Amino acid sequence: MIQARALSETGEKIDSVCTIGSYDGIHRAHQKIIGEVSNRAKLLEMRSAVMTFDPHPKEVVKSSRGPVELLTTLDERIAIFRRMDIDVLMIIPFTYEFSRLSSREFYKQYIVDGLGAKEVVVGYDHMFGRDREWGIKDIVDLGNEFGFSVHTVPPYYVGNEVVSSTKIRKLLKNGDVERAAEFLGWTYSIKGKVVRGDGRGATIGYPTANILPENDKKLIPGNGVYFVKGDIAGNSIPGMMNIGTRPTFKNDGQVVLEVHFLGEIGDLYDSEIAIMFYRKLRDEHTFGTPEELKQTLQNDKNKCLELAKNI
Repeated sequence: MIQARALSETGEKIDSVCTIGSYDGIHRAHQKIIGEVSNRAKLLEMRSAVMTFDPHPKEVVKSSRGPVELLTTLDERIAIFRRMDIDVLMIIPFTYEFSRLSSREFYKQYIVDGLGAKEVVVGYDHMFGRDREWGIKDIVDLGNEFGFSVHTVPPYYVGNEVVSSTKIRKLLKNGDVERAAEFLGWTYSIKGKVVRGDGRGATIGYPTANILPENDKKLIPGNGVYFVKGDIAGNSIPGMMNIGTRPTFKNDGQVVLEVHFLGEIGDLYDSEIAIMFYRKLRDEHTFGTPEELKQTLQNDKNKCLELAKNI
């Protein structure tokens, strides 16, 4: 896969089947679209190309749709794209100036003249352009003008629900990491650096690693206790993670991510690790005494040990 940040880096201009989008999450509906790009490129004997953006457009252009809550960082998206059958990944540096480009000029400069698009593949609800003012009919009109066809991919269902990034964000905020994984097609994870906490966990027999996410725009699942696995130097280590404000000991409102691993891990300070979320065990509680907390943590640990045998 050619990975480019400028059109000049995409190689020789040849006829291509393309798709364009932020593709945050690269969930199952996204995977269906990208699979169509790959399949149709083979069928038409063309090159397959994906164009995406960095940073996420909402980080540059103010939106009434709320704050940026990434399901995937750019590095995570690139890693997933590399596992897919794509010839070219074009990452457009998204700036305010770029956002002012007209939709027609964007398609002419980047999609037609740049990537050599002869077919554009989009989802059934695709919107684009300034203020997301253009839809599929407008792309068809551009295709008629510039000489490319448009292939539309229908919605993707899990059960009777249409998969979307918005629904996945809602599931994660509610702590339903299992359902979110069904929609994503992969287990939700957060990468970060192990930083020093206050050491309180060790004093009650449950030492924890405090995780500082590598990207402050990454969505953090809702507060509570989770069964997780940590990717530590290539080894998968089960553990239990608490996300929350630790109300039993503090009242500053700061959300902390701390994980107690179920095994020997050594000194992790300053290490970069990834945490995969498999199941929420319970909500965060305030405990009357340290003994009540210790008993609940032991119950949590027992559940995690059982889950570690099966997941």
